[in-house]
Amino acid sequence: MKMISRRDFMKASAVVGAAGVLTACGGSSSSTAASSTAASSAAASSEAATGSANVGVCIYQFADNFMTLYRTDLEEYLKDKGYAVTIVDGKNDQNTQTEQINTFLQQGVDVLIINPVQTTSAQTIVDTIKPSETPIVFINREPEKAVLDSYAGKCCYVGADARQSGTYQGELILETETQGDINGDGKITYIMCKGDPENIDAQYRTEYSIKALTDAGKEVECLYEYLDNWDQTTAQQDVANALAQYGDKIEVVFCNNDAMALGALQSIEQAGRTVGKDIYLVGVDALKEAVQNVVDGKMTGTVLNDDVGQATAAAEATQLFVEGKDVEEYYWVDYVKVTTENAAQYL
Repeated sequence: MKMISRRDFMKASAVVGAAGVLTACGGSSSSTAASSTAASSAAASSEAATGSANVGVCIYQFADNFMTLYRTDLEEYLKDKGYAVTIVDGKNDQNTQTEQINTFLQQGVDVLIINPVQTTSAQTIVDTIKPSETPIVFINREPEKAVLDSYAGKCCYVGADARQSGTYQGELILETETQGDINGDGKITYIMCKGDPENIDAQYRTEYSIKALTDAGKEVECLYEYLDNWDQTTAQQDVANALAQYGDKIEVVFCNNDAMALGALQSIEQAGRTVGKDIYLVGVDALKEAVQNVVDGKMTGTVLNDDVGQATAAAEATQLFVEGKDVEEYYWVDYVKVTTENAAQYL
C-alpha cells in the first residue's frame, strides 16, 4: 500500500469543501465543525508567482513549528489560485512586523494575511491599514471582536477556538485509566507549561484544560505554572526543575503546544518517569514527532490544530476579498483529539 503524508491525508479525508466551510461558519464566535480540502498539490516555493492578485503574508515567527506547516500550506493554496505571494518573518518582534506591513502597503498588495506578533497590537495594525482600504485576513491569533468590527467588511479572522483545544486536553486526561488521579488520593496534581501570555490560545488552553477536569467533578491542585513561550528547550528545563522539586506529586503535565510537550518528555524520561504509568503528558498541534510519541505510548495524547483546514479557509477568505464578495467576520476550524486509537492516521 502506498503511504501518504499527513498533509495529503488531511486533504484527502476532508468531507466539507473549503467553499462550504466559508459559507457555513458565519459570524459566530463559537467553534463549528469545519474540515476543508485543497484540490491542488502544487509545490510551494519561496519565490512569488505571477498571478491575478498580490498577497502579502505576515507570519509572527518562522521558527514556530506549527506556523511552518501553516505557511507552507497557505503559500501552496494561494499560488494554486494564481496569486503572487510574498511571506515575511516577523521574528517575534512587533516593530519588525509593523515595518513589514508598511512595506506591503507601499507595494500596493491586494490583500494582507496577518498572523500578529501581539494580538494587543491588532487594533493598531487595523488603524494603519484602514486608510488604504486593503482587506485583512487575521490568522491563528485571534484579535478582539471590536478590532474586526472597526474595519467591518474588510477584515476577518480564520482560526480554531482555543477553548475547544483546552477542553480536549482535559478530556484526554479524563479518558485515562485513572482519570488523572494516578496515586488515588482523590485529587489531580499538575504543572502547566504555558505559551505567550498575551496569546489568547495560551490563555484558553490553560483555563479550559483544567475546567474540563473541574466540570467533571474532579479536585485539582496546580503545583506550578511555567511561562515557556511555546519553546521546547525552556519547557525541558522547567519540567526538569519541577520534577526535581515536586517529584511523584506531579501526576499530569499540561503543555499549551507540542513543542513544549516534546521538551517536557525529555525531562520526564531523564527523571526515570514513564508516561502512562506514573505520569500523564498532553500537548496541542499534532506535530509529527508528538503524534509518533502518542503511537509509541510516550505521550498521553495531543490535539490536532488543523493547519490544512485553517490554511485552506484563509486562502478561500482571501479569494472572496479579491473577488469583491461578502466576507464573514469569523471562520472556525475544529480541533481533533489525537489518541493511541487514531494517531497513526495523522503520521
